[in-house]
Amino acid sequence: MALDVRVNGRHLEAEWHGPPPDRAPTLVLLHEGLGCVAMWRDFPRRLAAQTGYGVLVYSRAGYGQSDPVPLPRPISYMHDEAFAALPAVLDATGVRKAILIGHSDGASIAIIYAGSRQDFRVRGLVLMAPHFFVEDVTIRSIAEAKRAFEQGELRERLARHHKDVDVAFWGWNRAWLDPAFRNWRIDEYLSHIRVPMLIVQGKDDQYGTAAQVDLAEAETYCPIERLLLDDCRHAPHVDQPQATLEAVAAFCHRVLTVHEGLAPAA
Repeated sequence: MALDVRVNGRHLEAEWHGPPPDRAPTLVLLHEGLGCVAMWRDFPRRLAAQTGYGVLVYSRAGYGQSDPVPLPRPISYMHDEAFAALPAVLDATGVRKAILIGHSDGASIAIIYAGSRQDFRVRGLVLMAPHFFVEDVTIRSIAEAKRAFEQGELRERLARHHKDVDVAFWGWNRAWLDPAFRNWRIDEYLSHIRVPMLIVQGKDDQYGTAAQVDLAEAETYCPIERLLLDDCRHAPHVDQPQATLEAVAAFCHRVLTVHEGLAPAA
């Protein structure tokens, strides 16, 4: 079901799958740095069917069919999303109990949000290919993406999903390739997380390594589960969809049903 969500004066593309928030907890999907609603493919629908929970998926401003944003994006753009946009989305859609499921940039936004405030709606985090600090491999791959966008087929492929593909791509790419971004890190938020976490990392991720997971385990006091997937690059829900779906659904069930006694909607 398509939603009309307006946050901070901008229209955001959004969809809802499964039961509404007054009938079941909600799994909130936060997309990657070049993602949007469409690029989750059928994962939201399958996740709702597998769990019986509601699934909210939306495109952040500047992505998908959401309203554009001015460029350049500040290097604080993930903090800005966590501090201003995400809580407004949760409020606007009536979310009551939730697990945040973030991919790449979306995972970083989830960590900043959960580590900077005590929001009792958020009962757990699923982090797929998260970034807590900047690795050399990340910068190399983002530089390669720039060449593919300018000289290859990446622009055409992304244009199928984004209303303004240049805003979507350059807002992400130029922020990450800004020399000042090399000092970006968010491990300071990890020690403030007070909900269970599942981290899903592809062993062949071209944008990050298991060092991200190691740091999270070293810095947090909350329960952490890790899943390292073979034959998986930066998008576990695309490269290993069934394994990712089963792991995420099982984690959400444990957190929301076993730990809290919240049964999914019939």
